[in-house]
Amino acid sequence: MQKSLNFINEVQLEFEKKLFSVKKVTTSADAAEISREIYHATYSKIELKEYFFIIMLNRANEVLGYTKVGEGGVSSTLVDMKLAFATAIKCLASGIILLHNHPSSQLRPSEQDIQLTKNFSRLADVLDIRILDHIIITAHSYCSFSDEGICMR
Repeated sequence: MQKSLNFINEVQLEFEKKLFSVKKVTTSADAAEISREIYHATYSKIELKEYFFIIMLNRANEVLGYTKVGEGGVSSTLVDMKLAFATAIKCLASGIILLHNHPSSQLRPSEQDIQLTKNFSRLADVLDIRILDHIIITAHSYCSFSDEGICMR
């Protein structure tokens, strides 16, 4: 019988991999397709308000999972980087894709989008996690930071 401590909280790290078909990301179009599936599955309304997710991948760029780390208003959202990286570390992700929507249907990244991506990249470097892309989706299209050559460092 294991004895429990009454005065210290036990922290448990758990990640349960469910048996789904493996999705592999090799292009920004793959990431955009998965992004749309995430918005559909979470009932997040692309044209209503901003949501920010991260998609976690293993070394082979196979999707491990996703998590929502921000939900805001019609023109912005606050993103919890601690929650994002805690989740990525928890499932031993080797890479992440940043994902958010623009309800305005404007695909051009804002200066805040670019700065947030740079902040994510700096922390990811320390943790040896690759930022593979930042996808902005709208109801009809998407923008990939990688495809557009937008600096993520």
